[in-house]
Amino acid sequence: MWIVLLLVACGAAVVSSARLCLAAVAAAALPEGGSGAAPDGGLGLYETAFLAGGPRRVTDTALVSLAGERRVLLAHTGWVTVVDPQGRDELERSLIAATGPDGQAPVAAVRVALAADGPVHALGDRLADAGLAVPADTRARVAEGIRQVRAATGLIVLAAAAGFGLGASARTPTGAPLVLWFALPLILTSGCWLIARIEVRPYTRWATPSGQQALRTVLADTRPPPLLAVAARGPAALKDPALRAALA
Repeated sequence: MWIVLLLVACGAAVVSSARLCLAAVAAAALPEGGSGAAPDGGLGLYETAFLAGGPRRVTDTALVSLAGERRVLLAHTGWVTVVDPQGRDELERSLIAATGPDGQAPVAAVRVALAADGPVHALGDRLADAGLAVPADTRARVAEGIRQVRAATGLIVLAAAAGFGLGASARTPTGAPLVLWFALPLILTSGCWLIARIEVRPYTRWATPSGQQALRTVLADTRPPPLLAVAARGPAALKDPALRAALA
């Protein structure tokens, strides 16, 4: 029985590690695409938000902007209520539409709807073309590869525990300790996982190294405007506890 468990562990280790390596190689081979430099006027508000925290940060920044102009109300219970249904740009119109016909919805639902909508996708594509944002498909492949390696690591541990729990001998017929055989696939997945956290990490963030450099320029200002601080640092930058609670 321990042989079956070992084969399962080895198969999971090899397949998951191979997929992660292929995803990482494909990500590293992507053309830079664009200058990798911020626009002439620097990063805009929503560009900063996307590079710092993706679609969720863009949504939060737009909500805080509209709330500051009293065009939406943000309740501490986490609900959005539209006061002025006229959006000034595509992103605002998408956000208002995400609240539904009644003009009221939970913040979480608005985040999900806006993340899947055209204006946010267009913003991400524009930043990716400029070499500032990681393409969505690249980030998804690498993140999925890392999840599979992590899952395989857990499966190997469970398989080893099951092997011992089923009464398998502490030593195999070859004389090698049973734990040594299960250690081999565990070393493979653990090594890939560790390397991925160091080498592949830039491809799981929203911003490329060039985009991160552009963000550092924004963050260099120790006292940025409040809305820009939200875009760069998230709701934690808000001084109003009610707004922080609404976006928690």
